[in-house]
Amino acid sequence: MEKNRHLTYSRYLEVPIFRKWLQKKSRDAVDLSQLGCGTFTFLSSAVAAISGLLMGYELGLISGALLQMSSILALSCKEQEIVVSSLLFGALFASLSGGFLIDRFGRRLAIIIASSLLVLGSLILLPYESYGILIVGRIAIGISISLSSIATCVYIAEIAPQHRRGLLVSLNELMIVVGILFAYISNYAFASVSHGWKYMFGLVIPLGALQAIAMYFLPPSPRFLVMKNNDEAARKVLERLRETSDATKELTVIKSSLKDEHQYSFLDMFSSKNNMRARMLVGLTLVFFLQTTGQPNILFYASTVLKSVGFQSNEAASLASTGVGVVKVVSTVPATVFVDQVGSKTFLCIGSSVMAVSLVTMGLVNRNIHVNFTSVCRSQSPEDFLLQRPGNLTGVTNGSLKDLFASMASPERLSFGMQRSSNIARTGELNRTAVAGSKSTTGAHMESEEVPVVLKWLSLASLLVYVAAFSIGLGP
Repeated sequence: MEKNRHLTYSRYLEVPIFRKWLQKKSRDAVDLSQLGCGTFTFLSSAVAAISGLLMGYELGLISGALLQMSSILALSCKEQEIVVSSLLFGALFASLSGGFLIDRFGRRLAIIIASSLLVLGSLILLPYESYGILIVGRIAIGISISLSSIATCVYIAEIAPQHRRGLLVSLNELMIVVGILFAYISNYAFASVSHGWKYMFGLVIPLGALQAIAMYFLPPSPRFLVMKNNDEAARKVLERLRETSDATKELTVIKSSLKDEHQYSFLDMFSSKNNMRARMLVGLTLVFFLQTTGQPNILFYASTVLKSVGFQSNEAASLASTGVGVVKVVSTVPATVFVDQVGSKTFLCIGSSVMAVSLVTMGLVNRNIHVNFTSVCRSQSPEDFLLQRPGNLTGVTNGSLKDLFASMASPERLSFGMQRSSNIARTGELNRTAVAGSKSTTGAHMESEEVPVVLKWLSLASLLVYVAAFSIGLGP
């Protein structure tokens, strides 16, 4: 019987189609055996990459939430700017200490802490409607996303096999742009909902908690374990990640690379040793241009910018900004897939050139749209407060009225008593200003309604081209 099976198999080998199919299957089997990137490795990378999704969501979320918060909390232009930048203050703090934290406590624990902090920061924002609480919550979220972005990239790079490292690390970048898209969709979905900005902030809480719990059951980075002189635990983690019974060879490579790293100090980055100075210059230059292109501002103020050029309602501006998220996702995917074939330098040159053209076009178009951009961030002006809450000067004397009083009375010229009496005398004057202010606000809205349709859509098209160019160039 065994002999008959062997003869049948030999007879099949004589058929060219079957022989080619068998050879292909053999090559595939070899490739899979050499892949070293099993299901568990991919699953661990995907769970860690949720940090990218949360980061992208928080970056894009403020674009639409700001339109609602500025009205509900009566935020002046300056206060809106502080709300947006408070996230970056937290991120700055984490970026300065993040490297030390992930080396001291581990990459996995840092991701768990970052997810927990994001949940906490979001929970702070839900029950209160306070400018101060909003700043505290946004700072906590900024610390979270900065710490997680550092820890996630390092964690994925250290659990991934060398020949699949770029692909798995790029998964985090892809999740960031997907998170931005989800944020813009959320902005549109809750644009007309009462206190919808609270729902926007609350949506990340379940996902952040889920990631923190899931990361607890994932293995620590084998490289981190070797750094802590726990070679045996590192070997077991590698065997589980690579789905093999012997990871001695890769463990040796990790130990060797760590030994090589100890030969360098911080100051060596600025020396000519191994061309480190030139590498450092290239890296800093890219990061510099990454920020000076203004791309982060587009993420934060997309809805505000679009509202200023003719998309008048919150819903229309949020829907238009959703196109920004779609373009970022669509543009990032081919750039990630073909960067190894085309080359990163080519993508950088093409992307930067198209960005320059689109920015010039956008500037020329917006120059012909005569809109009072300041009135957009002051959608709830001091005059509006007087009309809505007559007689309540307590709420009026905050925010943007500080600038009004500052311009009407100079502290260097007036004493405290004169300021007090002039403020009382100005009460009727402010009421008269309210009528004029409402007229000017109406005029601004009428002016924005008169924006030509062609210019409005050309401005949006230029913005989308700019975002797409960034996503294929400086972004990846």
